[in-house]
Amino acid sequence: MTKPTMATNKARKKSKLRHAEYYDFQYIQDNLYAESCNGKVFKHLVEIIAMPENIKLAYRNIKKNSGSHTPGTDGKTIKDLALYTDDELVTAVQRKLEWYVPQSVRRVEIPKGNDPTKKRPLGIPTIMDRVIQQCLLQVLEPICEAKFHDHSYGFRPNRSQEHAIAQVHKDMQRSHLYYVVDIDIKGFFDHVNHGKLLKQLWTLGIRDKKLISIVSAMLKAEVAGVGFPEEGTPQGGIISPLLSNVVLNELDWWIASQWEEIPTQYPYKGTVNPNGSVSKSHKFEALKKSNLKIVTGVRYADDFKLFTDSYQNAVKLYYATKQWLKERLNLDISPEKSKVINLKENYSDFLGLKMKLIKRGKRSNGEPRYVVVSHVRDKSLEKIKVNLKRYMYDMQHPIEGRRTQYQAICRYNSFVLGVHEYYSLATKVCDDFTPFAFSVHKSLKARFRKKVKTAKQVRRKKLPCDIPKYVAEKYGKSRQLRFIEGHAVVPIGYIRHGPPKSMNRKINSYTAEGRAIIHSNLSGIDLGLLHYLMRNPVLSHSVEFNDNRLSLYSAQKGKCAISGENLTIENIYCHHKVPKHCKGGDDYKNLILVTVAVHKIIHDHNNTNVERNIKALNFESKQIKKLENLRKLANVDSY
Repeated sequence: MTKPTMATNKARKKSKLRHAEYYDFQYIQDNLYAESCNGKVFKHLVEIIAMPENIKLAYRNIKKNSGSHTPGTDGKTIKDLALYTDDELVTAVQRKLEWYVPQSVRRVEIPKGNDPTKKRPLGIPTIMDRVIQQCLLQVLEPICEAKFHDHSYGFRPNRSQEHAIAQVHKDMQRSHLYYVVDIDIKGFFDHVNHGKLLKQLWTLGIRDKKLISIVSAMLKAEVAGVGFPEEGTPQGGIISPLLSNVVLNELDWWIASQWEEIPTQYPYKGTVNPNGSVSKSHKFEALKKSNLKIVTGVRYADDFKLFTDSYQNAVKLYYATKQWLKERLNLDISPEKSKVINLKENYSDFLGLKMKLIKRGKRSNGEPRYVVVSHVRDKSLEKIKVNLKRYMYDMQHPIEGRRTQYQAICRYNSFVLGVHEYYSLATKVCDDFTPFAFSVHKSLKARFRKKVKTAKQVRRKKLPCDIPKYVAEKYGKSRQLRFIEGHAVVPIGYIRHGPPKSMNRKINSYTAEGRAIIHSNLSGIDLGLLHYLMRNPVLSHSVEFNDNRLSLYSAQKGKCAISGENLTIENIYCHHKVPKHCKGGDDYKNLILVTVAVHKIIHDHNNTNVERNIKALNFESKQIKKLENLRKLANVDSY
């Protein structure tokens, strides 16, 4: 299963935040987070989980996930739940929670990495069990977030791979920790101890015995064709990522207790940085004068690294961590993949990149200065190569009724945009992608012959071409840009390095101040939605319509042209100002992006409904005037 891009992850997190506010459940989550920060013990959480607002929010959050259309062992999907009324769905979930017995989990094996012989098992719960897991997640997450360590970045709100890589850069380059201990847990998700996990939830303050028994039942749910598991958390379950973070949170705090959280006799005060992080430089300078081993960790899910300042310390940390994992969590490490690395001599892999240190000048004290240099990992490059060939084959071989050449080009472009977005974090990404550029150009010439045109040829011969605004802005200056049948093909080799940005610690989905920063960041274009529109052109409309839809999304900065609301996958509509039956075309000037609610108002002939809906949306006079103009163009009488 391919990893979602950072843009897709951000889009999902923003969408969940909007949904929580829409269903008026945000206040409850804020209280749970604040009380957890203050050390409260929670004993009546099932009552909150069973609230109608929480159940409706859970349905909303999973409705648009692609996985919601994958059936479980009962053969049902989100389409079956859509037949329920709100009251029927709430009643069904509440009844299941009274005495929860999960249905059997469907087992699916997917390829692991690039090796087709290796498989990764996924457990797919039934759609009703997924709704219940989402209900639990929405209540447990704010409680756990208050207790999770700051150096954990995987599967957490407002945190990403980029933030984890930025932390690694800081430890290597600014903290001068030149030795790393790479730890790989052998089959982590398959060997989580159920009893230990439930005790860890209890330690975090989750002491509702009924809730603990529900989580236990989820862990022990029958796997169809396999039986009842005695250990492990099923990959594929909605709540599994949170539970995996609960298990390894104890490791995070143990590592921190060895250095960062050691109490000192003098109460050093940390200074707060502009991004909300706390600088403990004075305390750390004092600790360095002791004989204690320097250590700091960075973790993304079950992938984690320990940084220190000497080889001897790194070896001691390796064996200490190995022993701690075995004794405390009953987990083994993989000897082949776990090792001590001198970063000045060798590369260390992390989240698709490989990083090391090279000498670059001198520091102020006269010592050599080392900076991070990073490449795309070899396995990742091989995976990109395989996918490029597959997408180019699809462009050359359209399938009537299933895949047009234009669709294939859109999917190719979306893939390249996603690859560029993530791997631009590597400092040497240009060197890594240059061979791809040569092979792609050679392949395009061989596959499409005279159909391929350069940007210069298109301009000189004034050939008709379709190039979305976002592609034009980002790749318009590239000599590598090519056109097939007038459709732009994004150049794989035209990429620049962008340094990873550290996480803004002030951002928090469960505080009013933290959400204010999130909302201010929503003003930018949602790349996840842009990629979605690119991968999913509307087949019943022309190529011109689909390209102009992308250009409009960029021009309108991802907002509804009338309400100013941020457009989402489930709430975006491309409206013809002059309808097609009135001889309106698919040209750019005749299209506009609005929300589904606004589109309904435009075509509503019931003036009473129109007036009521406009009042509900709190439109100002300018917005009402724009709406009236659109209704006139659509031949709908003004209300």
